[in-house]
Amino acid sequence: MIDTELARQNMVENQVRTSDVLDMRVLDALRSVHRELFVPARHRNLAFTDMALPIGHGEVMLKPVIEGRLLQAVAPEAGERVLEIGTGTGFLTACLAHLADSVLSIEQHADLAEAARAHLSATQVRNARVETAEAVHGFNPGEQFDLVVVGGAVHSLPERFRSWVKPGGRLFAIVGDSPAMEGTLFRRTGETQWQQEALFETDVPYLKNAEPPRRFVL
Repeated sequence: MIDTELARQNMVENQVRTSDVLDMRVLDALRSVHRELFVPARHRNLAFTDMALPIGHGEVMLKPVIEGRLLQAVAPEAGERVLEIGTGTGFLTACLAHLADSVLSIEQHADLAEAARAHLSATQVRNARVETAEAVHGFNPGEQFDLVVVGGAVHSLPERFRSWVKPGGRLFAIVGDSPAMEGTLFRRTGETQWQQEALFETDVPYLKNAEPPRRFVL
């Protein structure tokens, strides 16, 4: 039988912290949000392993190390409002909610969105809500956020995602061609000015409608 608290501590100390995730607020979030309660039941015994877990529809729950690096990079602050694109199981949503003021999370698959809502409710996360929508073409929040987090990869960053970031805000996305994608932080320094920083390499499934264009070969 798995000692859940020991496994959680080992995940934080031996996987996440050793990957240069040293922000104590992030480490505290990963300890406080019970990851095993967000993992599909059939994979619950793998909740704390260093692997991406399938959740259906070709999507995955990110590795703990990637979640830690992402959270450290975007550094959500109390008082900030977050837009998350790609809810998945809701675990990263809960971590963002632990660190920020509020989270609006968008999930295109209705069954995943429903499950994520149930996970968030069961773990008493009250400052996050999940909406069902397709983000690349079909979603328009009608407002701007301090932080936008894209939970799936994009071949190139859709311009409309930038418009959802307040001046002075940040956007995180995993960008590029599989298998050499880069976790990238975009900072909006003015109305039309941006700074971009590549942080780490990874490889995750593409967000729907954000895949590379098809290449025709004769």
